Amino acid sequence: MSTFRTTLQDVGAAPGAGVLETRLTGLSTEEFARDVWARKPLLTRRASDFSDLFSAEAVDELISRRGLRTPFLRVAKDGSTLPDATFTSSAGVGATISDQLDDTALWRAFADGATLVLQALQRTWGPVGEFGARLSAQLGHPVQANAYVTPPQSRGFDAHYDVHDVFVLQIAGTKRWLVHEPVQPDPLRDQPWTDHRSAVAEAARGAAHLDTVLEPGDVLYLPRGWLHAAEALGGVSVHLTLGIHTWTRYALAEQLAQAALAALRDDPWMRSTLPLGVDGPDGELGMIREHLLAAVTKADPAPLFHRARCGQGRPAPLGPLAQLTAVDGLGPDTPVRLRAALEARLEGSRLTTRVGWLDFSEEDLPSVSRLLDGQARAAGELGVALVGRLLRAGVLVPAGE
Repeated sequence: MSTFRTTLQDVGAAPGAGVLETRLTGLSTEEFARDVWARKPLLTRRASDFSDLFSAEAVDELISRRGLRTPFLRVAKDGSTLPDATFTSSAGVGATISDQLDDTALWRAFADGATLVLQALQRTWGPVGEFGARLSAQLGHPVQANAYVTPPQSRGFDAHYDVHDVFVLQIAGTKRWLVHEPVQPDPLRDQPWTDHRSAVAEAARGAAHLDTVLEPGDVLYLPRGWLHAAEALGGVSVHLTLGIHTWTRYALAEQLAQAALAALRDDPWMRSTLPLGVDGPDGELGMIREHLLAAVTKADPAPLFHRARCGQGRPAPLGPLAQLTAVDGLGPDTPVRLRAALEARLEGSRLTTRVGWLDFSEEDLPSVSRLLDGQARAAGELGVALVGRLLRAGVLVPAGE
């Protein structure tokens, strides 16, 4: 029985709406940002049919046929993670890999009550990767996807909190969730729940903020720091967790400080040696504070921010053979578009992306600017030579890809 006010609404949305509206919450981006984001849990019943994203069959495919290695999977039982060696083995003839998933060992562990955690699905299962990329673009924060596969009447992990926000998408089976209020609100990435193990255990023994059962199609949003534990009920439970690795004001402050310190390296006075006989910093701190404050005031953390943001994700997949075909067959009528999820930014005459940077002439800048909207265009409209250069760099792809 739920003790939390749920959202029971039609998740239909206006044309052009993002996955937040159409698949996860039924709320507009503005409503979600104003009333829910980073503030409180949100339970949305019958949000969507997620069979196009993931399934029990996908679990079997990934484990038994894809040749996955650790750490793309971990195994947990009764709150503990099992050693990798207990569920991996040699890849066999013709390979030198010793840590591929062993499907027989995994079957035995699963039958014995262990939870299988398929990690970083945005890299190994296309539909999940595409969905996560769309959500990341809408939220402006990186998204990672894991699948949790739990046998009946089993719990993989004890009560804990995450250092990132999550959307839980119930795919198959049912799972009971117990959610408690934070003991460490808004934890940073280096403030894991294990730093507060006793407080977490004590809070988990109290009355739950949310006690509910998720069924296929339900979605639960949890901000970072909220305690949670889940247990499969009468059958196998499969759920997707979309982890939102949120940028924080603290992270931006770190980058601001890094930019200021980098500028101070060029200040001769800051590089100079302290006077002889100095037995403490008091005599120097006043001037150093002034220099540091001036550097912080002038510092621009934007380049660091965008480099870090680019580094936390990957561009859309690129097929080398299709790309070569596009280059070899390039002509004025060839349709091309910007590769998705590139985080492309044109700053002056330089285009920075997740696959590197390129400088352009003044003549090419209007065409490059037009490409940034992601729309398909004919190579002749942009300049065949320019398009060829961008195809070879992996910045443009055939429009049909």
